[in-house]
Amino acid sequence: MMNDISGRVVTSDNVDSIYIEIEKKSINDINFFWLGLQDYNPVLLLQKIVHKNNIKGNVGDIVLFLEHNHVYTLGKNADDNHILLNNNSRIDVVRIDRGGDATYHGPGQLVGYPILNLNRYKKSVSWYINTIQLSIVDLLGIYKIKAIKKDSPLVGVWIDNEKVAAIGVRLSKWVSMHGFAINVNTDLGYYDSIIPCGIFDLGVTSMESVLQENNCVKKIASEMTLIIKQKIKEFAFC
Repeated sequence: MMNDISGRVVTSDNVDSIYIEIEKKSINDINFFWLGLQDYNPVLLLQKIVHKNNIKGNVGDIVLFLEHNHVYTLGKNADDNHILLNNNSRIDVVRIDRGGDATYHGPGQLVGYPILNLNRYKKSVSWYINTIQLSIVDLLGIYKIKAIKKDSPLVGVWIDNEKVAAIGVRLSKWVSMHGFAINVNTDLGYYDSIIPCGIFDLGVTSMESVLQENNCVKKIASEMTLIIKQKIKEFAFC
């Protein structure tokens, strides 16, 4: 089940009350929330609040699903030169503390932020990233899309030589934040202004480009809830 709280726009002023709503509705081992279309920075703040409270034991494991308004983000070790915007661009660039390089978020892209305490599952970064990758591969399989996962430095999910899903995470005290982004109906033109994930010679794609049809991002988020639950239980204690 995915809790729908998309009726509220997350802001710096109301983020504490939204966290309280999430905490009250977090009654399962892993709790999934749909936030709808949101700006980047307020949701980053929400992630940090959930993450801090998960470490303290105040809230269970949470996965936030949403779409973002247009934004570019840079991982902690990313090269600034991988952002190719001119000074007149109205799109924010945010440097954050995840792994990975430059990426784009925007409407039509499913973003997932799992805030999971790996002490409950398996204390392994490689296991965690592998679980996310395999979950996305299985999701795409529902739509008859043959995708594969690749390892560092090409972490993510790929269709041939084009990336359809990016992954960038951070763990503190074995609690995760940040996560993944799947190009569903994404306008791929926005990738022209960056070197995606710092990779010069490979491309990006979307489900829409492969299927030649538009898909509902919220529906795909709902499908991901079932897959993530299954994968974590399947591989947690292997």
